[in-house]
Amino acid sequence: MLALKLLLVPAFLALLTLAGRLFGPGIAGWLAGLPLVAGPILLVLALENGGAFAAQAATATVAAVLALVSYSLAYAHVAQRAGWPVALAAGFAAWAAVAATLALASPGLGTALALALATLVVAPRLFPKVRPEASGRFSGAELLLRMAAGALLTLAVAAAAARIGGTWSGLFALFPVLGSVLAVFSHRNSGAGHAATLLQGMSRGLLSLVAFCATAAWLLPSRPLAVAFGAAVAACLAAQLATMRRAS
Repeated sequence: MLALKLLLVPAFLALLTLAGRLFGPGIAGWLAGLPLVAGPILLVLALENGGAFAAQAATATVAAVLALVSYSLAYAHVAQRAGWPVALAAGFAAWAAVAATLALASPGLGTALALALATLVVAPRLFPKVRPEASGRFSGAELLLRMAAGALLTLAVAAAAARIGGTWSGLFALFPVLGSVLAVFSHRNSGAGHAATLLQGMSRGLLSLVAFCATAAWLLPSRPLAVAFGAAVAACLAAQLATMRRAS
């Protein structure tokens, strides 16, 4: 499991960086909406704590889409007027405020799903109107730095999630690991418009994450882990294909 945490997210970060170079920030953000961090964390939680605990965490992760989108909106808007440190701080503050509210409310799966879907319908219209600049150059050393940052954030989030109960575990599973690494490096290299476009693309791709987590939350209490996660992956891929035309 340690190898999974250390290798999977950095590998995806490298692929997303390449996708951003080839196809633009919108497509890279759309791909970043996949459950690349939340999926492995929920799997680890299920293996270590059982299906019922993981189902509670998956339900919280569905609701946490609102917190992740709040991070993205705060970063994107503040980035138009300030540098990346201020934008990142604003994004993290927005995530923390919404996550704390969700933890107090502790919505059930039906409410969490309705909240997430409503967020995904409204969110793309709330991003600033920008024209992304051309992608800036980056070195192999910077790519390694992105991958290392992703690995460290994933380890920190997974370590915190394992100690704080099912609801907060699910919320931390959707901490903006990819969103922060990709947005900061895009902001530094290619400008605030590039970062905002990437984050908007991520909001368009989150339906796959919602499908994955909602399916897992529904099936984990009553089905074997392999069945629950297999169905969750199938639902995730179907949702991603359904949003492909909108992303492109």
